[in-house]
Amino acid sequence: MTFHSASSSAAASPPASSPPSSPAAASLQTSPAASAAPSPAPAPVPPSSRPAVLRLAWQAGGAFLAVLASLLLGGWSGLPLLMAPFGASCVLAFALPESPLAQPRSIVGGHLLSTAIGLLLLQTAGAHPWTAALGVALAIFLMGLTRTLHPPAGADPLVVLLGGASWSFLWTPALLGAVWITAAAWAFHRASGRRYPQRWW
Repeated sequence: MTFHSASSSAAASPPASSPPSSPAAASLQTSPAASAAPSPAPAPVPPSSRPAVLRLAWQAGGAFLAVLASLLLGGWSGLPLLMAPFGASCVLAFALPESPLAQPRSIVGGHLLSTAIGLLLLQTAGAHPWTAALGVALAIFLMGLTRTLHPPAGADPLVVLLGGASWSFLWTPALLGAVWITAAAWAFHRASGRRYPQRWW
């Protein structure tokens, strides 16, 4: 009886082939040259997308002149022409003159209507947390109905109620100040060669 040794049978059997590497494993095996390659530099920003610094400075200068002139003119005439919400109105009138919210109907009508709401609530119900909240809500509602929506004017009822303003506040600074901002924006954009307003009413 013939016996075959384990060593001879192992030598006679063909060598087992190693399993093929998976695509994921192959992708992980990067060459040293590829790993050492620098990452591509970011694409340069095209000039058209860079901030127009001169245009922004020009618009800011227009708002500066409008506010300064209103303070000087108010001090000379004794009539207050400025209240805090007018600062936000200048942002719209000088920086976004094409916006429907920056047109004279919205600036003048919005401030006049919202101030009247605040004065009416103050004279009839007094200054309370609920009248302040109601004043802002009514201002939004009625400005929307009358197509005089002007976001800065939403603060007018708060200014009136917190400051305890009288009915003369409706005339000045609310009406006269809003008319002044509109006139200043018209003159500024006319000098700049831009169309403002898009519509008067």
